[in-house]
Amino acid sequence: MTHPAYLLRRLALVWLLLAAIPSLLLLTQNQLFPLIDLQSPLATALYWLTTTGTAPYGVATVLVVLALAYRYMPKALFINLFLAIGLSQVLSLSTSHALKSFFKEPRPNLVYLAEQALPEEAQLTPNTFYQLAHSDRSRVIAEALNELQTRPSGLTLSPNIKQHWEDEIGYSFPSGHTIFAVTLVLTASYYLLLAGLPLFTSALLAWGLLMGLSRMLLGMHWPQDVLFSTLLAAIISSLSIFLVSKIRIFTQGFVKASSQ
Repeated sequence: MTHPAYLLRRLALVWLLLAAIPSLLLLTQNQLFPLIDLQSPLATALYWLTTTGTAPYGVATVLVVLALAYRYMPKALFINLFLAIGLSQVLSLSTSHALKSFFKEPRPNLVYLAEQALPEEAQLTPNTFYQLAHSDRSRVIAEALNELQTRPSGLTLSPNIKQHWEDEIGYSFPSGHTIFAVTLVLTASYYLLLAGLPLFTSALLAWGLLMGLSRMLLGMHWPQDVLFSTLLAAIISSLSIFLVSKIRIFTQGFVKASSQ
């Protein structure tokens, strides 16, 4: 059994690594979009990685983690992991939706498109954009991109990323993908480290780091979105682990008392 103090230090290190890049970007007042060619193989790879946190594929990601954990973890510990992941994901999803509606921050790609000197029929502004229906928002994004891609020096996107821009037309703050990924990483890592599975934890950490990077590089989120989401995920993960431990202790005590 891993010593609790050692386990907490390892988890703190995992969280610091996840928060390091957005923190540095925020402190230096830089961002990663538009840094890479969004038609490049790198951009395509980041798009496919970001889909692992996009509904409904995020469900498959959770199921893969659970299946691997079930295969390699003691079953009693797996039950705790299963309950904590389920609770943390419900909390992260509901919290993300509530905060997006409250802060109403436009996405970086929308701000970028609004700053371009587009013809009047393709021009957009963040304020008017979010007053449109969802289907109209997708149409406006598509029209702006089609106009921009006709220019020799204009921004060009791969078909998948272009479609992603047209589909992700909600608010930016916080990053739902990052909350999903970091909550899953931290919650699962607690039990994986407890079970003595550091390689599994390292793989999850790499995935969580790349998720945050992909959201910024693809123009979907600002550094503050990713950083706050990383902090919020730590709170949700800690709360879920704590509640599950208390529930399990209570139920086990109740079962023992009932059997006597």
